[in-house]
Amino acid sequence: MEKLLFSEKMKLADLISVNHNLILMLPRFGIPLGFGDKSVKEICLMNNVPADFFLLVCNVYAFDSYLPKREKIESTDMRLLVPYLLASHHHYMYDQLPHIERHLLNVIDKVSPKYGDVLKRFFNDYKSEVEEHFKYEEQIVFPHIQALLSGEVHESYHIRDFAEVHSNIEDKLNDLTQIIFKYLPANASPKESIELVFDIFQLSTDLNKHTLIEDKILVPYVEMLERKKK
Repeated sequence: MEKLLFSEKMKLADLISVNHNLILMLPRFGIPLGFGDKSVKEICLMNNVPADFFLLVCNVYAFDSYLPKREKIESTDMRLLVPYLLASHHHYMYDQLPHIERHLLNVIDKVSPKYGDVLKRFFNDYKSEVEEHFKYEEQIVFPHIQALLSGEVHESYHIRDFAEVHSNIEDKLNDLTQIIFKYLPANASPKESIELVFDIFQLSTDLNKHTLIEDKILVPYVEMLERKKK
């Protein structure tokens, strides 16, 4: 049996303490704060979340070196995989990106149009890229998963098509921080600029973990579904 890095018996508070960024995942599972000393199993049961899937995602999110074995993925209750990923997309598009944009516009207001226009155009292009990335997953990949689960077979599309084009959408965020580091004029608000960069770093880290979850859980899981339909 594969040994998990986190277990159902752990207190959820202790699990979050191992990697504080895990707290960002709780709303995507519909798990509120205020869980006291309850275990992961107790909290998952209270919120109708499969504990094995929750732990699988937490392990991939918290430990870059963790690669779940095929047997583990096949034995895990994956019914919340697509809802979890959709909730993540919603969080990025309607919470984190707008939050960063507000900081960015405040910085732009205090610099010359020469710099402000570059930052605004770069960020708008990035938002469009993220939106297209998510749209492909939501319109092609996720329906493919639902079709497999309902017994349909789509010979024209395979999850390997997704794996071959799946990119790290956080890379361009790193370019944005470099522009801010190197070219932001001295008259820009230091406090606002630092908060902006911090938020970009946070989003970049979160998106990197999101990519890991798709690569290490979603792709192998759908490959397993496709094998079963052959």
